[in-house]
Order: sequence, then structure tokens, then C-alpha cells
Amino acid sequence: MGFSEIARDALEYSRAHNATASYKNDRWRMETLLRWFRGRKAVDVTPQEVERKLAELATEGRTPATINRYRALLSMIYSVAVRNGKVCNNPARLVRLRTENNARVRFLDDREEAALRKVIRERFPEHEAEFDLALHTGMRRGEQYRLRWEDVNLTVGIISIPRSKPGRRRHLPINSVARSALEALWGRADGAGYVYPGSMGPREKDWRRWFEDAVQIARIQDFRWHDLRHTFASRLIMAGVDLRTVQELMGHKTIAMTVRYAHLAPGHQQEAIERLTAGPTSTRTSTGSTLRETDGAVRVA
Repeated sequence: MGFSEIARDALEYSRAHNATASYKNDRWRMETLLRWFRGRKAVDVTPQEVERKLAELATEGRTPATINRYRALLSMIYSVAVRNGKVCNNPARLVRLRTENNARVRFLDDREEAALRKVIRERFPEHEAEFDLALHTGMRRGEQYRLRWEDVNLTVGIISIPRSKPGRRRHLPINSVARSALEALWGRADGAGYVYPGSMGPREKDWRRWFEDAVQIARIQDFRWHDLRHTFASRLIMAGVDLRTVQELMGHKTIAMTVRYAHLAPGHQQEAIERLTAGPTSTRTSTGSTLRETDGAVRVA
């Protein structure tokens, strides 16, 4: 029994039982799994091999959460195959889950952006529009590279994301920088309907390597593509935009995901502790005595 056959069965199962957005995401990730195991017998895939492939995703800069989704899809493929009597074991079940650090907030400061942009303009000028669009829309990488022109309305100034991660459609306003980026990309349109020419065609393993190379050349530490999304949210908060609006723009299902940026709000913590200094300068103790400040010294009255 070939891996391609059980993968096809799993996609049919996903289409019948999962929400549309989940099925589309499964189909998208299936391309990677088929690249790994197409032409192989399903029973020959081992947990050790699965672990090595997932480790390659980590090397490419994929987050633990993303790697866990690939593992989950592979596990689902084998679970369906076991249920159908086509295999006896599920190698993905023996592969450990990655620890997800959803609290990470890494964003570009002005110096880092200037250094990175300089490298992009000198070495990868054809990608600057992609960089700007990420910084000024906060789209997830998958959303950005699957974006079609039919979902971009430059007249109204809105980008529509038809299948966002939480499984619902959302709309993003286009600011002046994002508009310029989209106009530049429109000038390179290849007629396939996608905003990024060739973005949905056959891909090499290192199809996004340009960004990792740019980060390395600019000598920016611990920064990946997804951190452009963190930069978008962080800059909104630092500009005084309220959390609820940032939640909507980011497409977060709950406000809890957005709260991790709250500490970046202007004066957020300082204003909080300054409230302790307001009001009377005397405090009643539990014994009924009053603490008073006199000439810089605290005395009990």
C-alpha cells in the first residue's frame, strides 16, 4: 500500500468531516508530506524518519506550532489508514510534540529594519514589496502567499482573507505602504491570479530562503518571517491602538492572544504604578494608627 493512496484517503476524510478552512489547510500541508513520502510504501515510514523530516522544518524556521500541525496531519493519515485496514501502525504517534511558545514576541526595532531593508534592496530587490506587505498588514505567511487578486480591492482599500487560521473570513484595511507594495506586485502579475507570481507553482525546498539569507547578512539575531507579524502588532500597540482593534486586525480568535502585546502600550506600566501616588499621603494601618510623612520621615500618629 503506497503512502500516496492513504494520503488521498485522508484528504477525502478531511473533506467530509472537517470545516472548509481545516480541509484547505490539510490539502496545503499535504504537498509537503507527499514530497517527503510519495512513492514510498506506507508501512516503510518509520517514527525516526518522521522525526528527521520535522526537524528539517524546524531548521527552515517553522514554529513549533506549525511543526505540530504537520505531525497531526501525518497522524491523521495513518489513523484513517488503520481504520480502513490498510496499515497496522501509526508512526507519527511515536513522535514527540514540540513545545509551543505562543508567548514569544520578537519584533524589529528601527535600526534592525533599516539594516534588513538595506540588504533586501541590495541583494533581493524583487522581494521588497513582499516585505512591506507583511510589515503593514500582519498577514500570516500562508495567507500572504496564497493571496489572490480577486481578494484585493484597491478602490475600497481592503484585502479579504477567505480562509484565515481561525476558520473565518476577515478583512484588512490597506494603508499607503501596503498599497504601493500591491501596485508594484500588480505590475509583475503573470495572469495566474495570485498576487505573488509563481507562488502556487512547483516549489523548491528553499523557496523562502531569500528572507533567511537577508536576515543573516543583516546580522539580525533570532528573527524569522513570522516575527514580521509580531512587528505589525507591536507597532500598532506602541502607536496607541487599542487591544480590541489589534485583535481584529491580527485575526486572533480570542483577546488572550492579543494581550501578550499589551505591555508595549505607551506608558502602560508607568501609568499603572503612578496611580499608587494619587490621593492622601496618609494610610490607616490595621491597628488604627496612621502613617504620616513628615520632613521625609514616616511617623506613626
